[in-house]
Parts: sequence; structure tokens; C-alpha cells
Amino acid sequence: MAITDIGVAPPPPQTWRPRVAPEPAGIDLVAAEEAARALLAALGLASDGEAMAETPRRMVSAYAELLEPRSFDLTTFPNDEHYDELVLARSIPVQSLCEHHMLPFVGVAHVGYLPGERIVGLSKLARVVELFARRPQVQERLTKQVADWLRENLDPQGVGVVIEAEHACMTLRGVRATGATTMTSTLLGAMRSDSRSRAEFLALTTGPPNGQGVRRG
Repeated sequence: MAITDIGVAPPPPQTWRPRVAPEPAGIDLVAAEEAARALLAALGLASDGEAMAETPRRMVSAYAELLEPRSFDLTTFPNDEHYDELVLARSIPVQSLCEHHMLPFVGVAHVGYLPGERIVGLSKLARVVELFARRPQVQERLTKQVADWLRENLDPQGVGVVIEAEHACMTLRGVRATGATTMTSTLLGAMRSDSRSRAEFLALTTGPPNGQGVRRG
């Protein structure tokens, strides 16, 4: 343990761990499985044979997983070093459901912030993305919700979120534009108003990957 000049050990850093518990989705697994079986039948797909006997249950399990974010502790620490440069977590996996077709969209999120009085555990940035992704969504709203939540709960100097995703409702149906991706961004605070911070964030989120967590000082 480090000792100060007067021989007194400094107090341990204050860690905040407020629990983030999403509202339960209220999924009725039994009713959902019956509905899935009826949907398959209405589409001309019998689920009473050996190959698809468990398909309705698996469908429900898959959708339930995509609609239920996990609880987590928002672990933050005092910014004792007064670090005021960009903190960036790149290529956070995104899996969500298009609310118009209930088909998945999948991609990555790049989440950065300029610290204020506190810094956050980097894994929690991924947790926040999941918090808003695990529900019927549109990508534009998801991007803004992640940024707004971080601004409200972390009180940073600035926040930036970029999401790039491929939408099955665009690649598997309709126009069938295989390989097309959609990019959305939200910049708040100094990340929007300060040209240097904005340029650094956008350059790092569109450049070649060099690891999930990037700190610039």
C-alpha cells in the first residue's frame, strides 16, 4: 500500500455500484410457445413432426433472450487524475430486433466519453448497449438512448456513440441488399461542440480496429 509523505495511507477510492435492473419483459413462455406453433401452422409449416417438434419452444427461447437485458452494477470510480481526454470502447457487439419486422439487426457499437468527476468501468459501456438493444428497436433510437443514458448517469463532459449494423429486414427481404450496413451517430456535450474532440472520436471509430478499449491521453 502506498504511504504519503506524512506516513498516512490514503483512503481507498470511493466506488459506486448502483444496480441497474431493467423492467422485466413479462414474457409468458407457455402462451408464446402456443402462439409460435399457431404461427408456423398458419405459414404452412407443421411442427408435429420429429424435425420441428421443438421449434416453437426454441423460437420462444430465442426471442426471449433477445428481449431481456441482464441486470448489472454501474461501477464508477473517482477521476482522481482529472483525466480529460477521450475514453473509447470499440466494436461492442450489438444484437437487436427491428420493431417493424421482428427480424434481427446485428453489428457493433463504438462508445466514447470525455470524463467529468467520475470514470466508469469499461465493461459497463457494453452493458449499457445491451440494456437498450435487447428490445424491439430502430437503430437511430438505440444510438441516442445509449448516449443519453450515459450523459444522465455519468455526467461526463461529452459522449459519442456510433453504431454500424446489418439489418435482416433489408438484407433477407424486400430489396435484399446483402452486405449493406447502416451507420448512426449521436454526439453530446463537448464531443459535439469541440471540433478536436469530435474529429478524434470520429477518426477512431471509422479507422482500423486496434482493440476494444482505447484511451488517449
